[in-house]
Amino acid sequence: MTVLVIGANGYLGSHVTRQLVNDGQDVRVMVREGANTIGIDDLETTRFVGDIWADDVLREAMAGCDVVYYCVVDTRGWLKDPAPLFHTNVDGTRNVLEIAKGAGLQRFIFTSSYVTVGRKRGRVATEDDVIPPGRRRGLTPYVRSRLQAEEMVLRYAREHGLPAIAMCVSTTYGAGDWGRTPHGAVIAGAAFGKLPFVMKGIELEAVGVDDAARALILAAEKGRVGGRYLVSEKMITNAEVVRIAAEAAGVAPPAKAIPLALSYALAAMGTLKARLRGTDEQLSLASLRLMRAEAPVDCAKARRELGWQPRPVEESIREAARFWVGLREAKRKSRAT
Repeated sequence: MTVLVIGANGYLGSHVTRQLVNDGQDVRVMVREGANTIGIDDLETTRFVGDIWADDVLREAMAGCDVVYYCVVDTRGWLKDPAPLFHTNVDGTRNVLEIAKGAGLQRFIFTSSYVTVGRKRGRVATEDDVIPPGRRRGLTPYVRSRLQAEEMVLRYAREHGLPAIAMCVSTTYGAGDWGRTPHGAVIAGAAFGKLPFVMKGIELEAVGVDDAARALILAAEKGRVGGRYLVSEKMITNAEVVRIAAEAAGVAPPAKAIPLALSYALAAMGTLKARLRGTDEQLSLASLRLMRAEAPVDCAKARRELGWQPRPVEESIREAARFWVGLREAKRKSRAT
């Protein structure tokens, strides 16, 4: 098959690309001008350079394609001005959909997020759970942008015949995090022994990045058009992630743990600092709310319909820690040379 990965240089996109190449597919990639492509530079692909607003490049890249994997997302949920989130996650996605609907594709695999699923503490959520309109006003801008994008993709499937499938991916861990994602930075901090503390009361649904990539590829083969699939292996605490990463790197985990109330106080200070100084602070009330808005999700549908069999996410956390340690050692040797 001829496939196109849009956003192939990103964390998940690079893993999707690598697996497709290893599977023997004819792989095209689309990346922005000047993007860091170290994660795919060693792969044999046909490269198109342009962003999601480059209509001519999009048309050329999609011409004759069977499957498009859309892996573009702005994940900066801490931005004080959320306009870029909607510009990329909603408006940019719409632009790509307008071109994709006339490209004669067999599948359009959209990378969504598990934050679009309606979750409530004390119960397990599935793909059938939606966020009711009455609850949407209290959502963070990041979540609203992801929700609007996913609903738009599925609307194109219903109204325009686009063979789209939404993949609701949870927090991804693993090697090859060349762009240093926020959750990857936590792994790096733990592996280098530089985290001063861990935050109590934080739990995240998580999955190995390789397993998430495989879920997207399986969806192109077996997924139901117009549907969505939850992609997560299990819920795991932030403290457990840090402990596993530290042990894999051979260092001690942080000795201190701060209670949730103190985390909220620090987040409030970050939000105030952002307002006073006009800066973007990664620890803010919005970002902490996103980490706290947790409830378990059931990924039985992906296992049942796609034949998806993820590894325990602990293995991917260890791989991530070893990746960061190996990268640091390579840099040290390079400087010494």
